[in-house]
Amino acid sequence: MTSRTCTSLALAIALAATAHGAEPPRLSPATDAASAGLVEIRSVSPQIERDIRYAGSNNFTGARVPGYDAPACYLLPPVAKALAQVEQDLRAQGFGLRVYDCYRPVRAVQAFMDWVHDPREHSRKALQYPGLDKPRLLADGYIAERSGHSRGATVDLGLLDCRSGGCTPMDMGTDFDFFGERAHTGTPGLSAAQRANRQQLLQAMARRGFVNYPQEWWHYTLQPEPDAGTAYDFPVQ
Repeated sequence: MTSRTCTSLALAIALAATAHGAEPPRLSPATDAASAGLVEIRSVSPQIERDIRYAGSNNFTGARVPGYDAPACYLLPPVAKALAQVEQDLRAQGFGLRVYDCYRPVRAVQAFMDWVHDPREHSRKALQYPGLDKPRLLADGYIAERSGHSRGATVDLGLLDCRSGGCTPMDMGTDFDFFGERAHTGTPGLSAAQRANRQQLLQAMARRGFVNYPQEWWHYTLQPEPDAGTAYDFPVQ
């Protein structure tokens, strides 16, 4: 194992510990993005595509998630700047990014917890967690009581192929928010193209300081975080 691989693994473990650890961040009193100091990604990188799943019903809960009043992507300025650099790097090669989630209000994280504990709601099980029961989603680290997304430094995203005019999503092996081993970034059993696409995203993000959460190929956090001690709960508008 190379020193670079060891460093990446250590950072990934630190990310997981931060997401599930015992020390909660301070909850900011900010009531909107402006007072929180977060920026919308399209203001710094207009070409990045947005498919904010929690602002509609196409997500694992089967409904719009509380706190998502609009399909917007807010991030802390250093995170948005770094992500814009990733997009610029990829566009130079004929590729691009599509974001699925960025800043996530604390109330949305609580809504996920409420959903996990609701034994009646299984509308998306066949699509997004076919091999797991809801309690396993907590135990296996797919859903947590706190999220790095609420700190404005984490983004969920996939690759686009823009080499033939329009941009189309690349095959990453699963859809966004598929819960199971097949979504693990380095899982075996993928096709050569799927493995290559995940590695391309991993390398493009790492080049600008983002570290992947190994259980989700789409999940990246800028390291070091600009403000790991503050979470936000204003609605996405």
